[in-house]
Amino acid sequence: MPVYRALLLLCLLWGFNWVVMKVANDFFSPTFFAMLRFSSGAAILLVITQVKRIPLPDKRYWPWIAFTGATQIAFCNAAMQTSLQTLGAGLAAMLNYTMPIWVAILAKIFLKERLSGRKLAGIALSLSGLGLLLNVDVSGDWSAILLALSAAMVWAAGNVAMKGKLMGCDLIALTAWQMTVGAVVLAIYTAVIGGWRAEWNGLSIACVAYNGALASAVAFILWCYLIKHMEASKAAISSLAVPVVGVVSGIIFLGESLTLAMGVGMLLVFAGIVLAQKG
Repeated sequence: MPVYRALLLLCLLWGFNWVVMKVANDFFSPTFFAMLRFSSGAAILLVITQVKRIPLPDKRYWPWIAFTGATQIAFCNAAMQTSLQTLGAGLAAMLNYTMPIWVAILAKIFLKERLSGRKLAGIALSLSGLGLLLNVDVSGDWSAILLALSAAMVWAAGNVAMKGKLMGCDLIALTAWQMTVGAVVLAIYTAVIGGWRAEWNGLSIACVAYNGALASAVAFILWCYLIKHMEASKAAISSLAVPVVGVVSGIIFLGESLTLAMGVGMLLVFAGIVLAQKG
């Protein structure tokens, strides 16, 4: 699959998931839903590895599979959900999507990727557009702000670890076992905090199905594919298109409003992505 086609599909899947997650919040506690999402995604991919007879990853990959599963899957989701208890959704999302900054820095240090002025300018332009798009209120509890930032940093570290240590692993097996690790950690965390709320009906089951099959199993394989075939920093910067798709999906499917500032924000996000890709 061409890289930019994979990127487009990923942004559509994760962007529309903003709508699905909003609907799912009416039926599930956040961490329990995240556990359901990744356990169902892992189950789907593990079945595929059996059908396709994909062997287990080599033992040299397992420490990094455990690390990326615990960071990108478990910690990132748990930290973001916890920070949302005291932060506005716009600020939490904005902090989460500072991830490309940390990827660019870590990729420069550990992967020897070029950190050009154009790439940094593209990140800054996209993040300024994201601030307009999400109507960010910068006030909030500092412990929650630091927690949300830590989620972005840990997500970034997981991406750089994948690029540097796991690209020789089969992508389906890699994603399956990352999600298995993440789901186990999230299950333990959910048991500790006692967040098991669930209301089962046709719509809530559809939310779990979309998240497990499409937003997790398919989308995370696409993400691994992008990390493998692009510079880690450029793949990370491209992910800033996801919130744009998410906002547009909310306008189309949930009847949310579109303002001039949001429109300008979208243009700035895409302009920054284009600028960074040329860096």
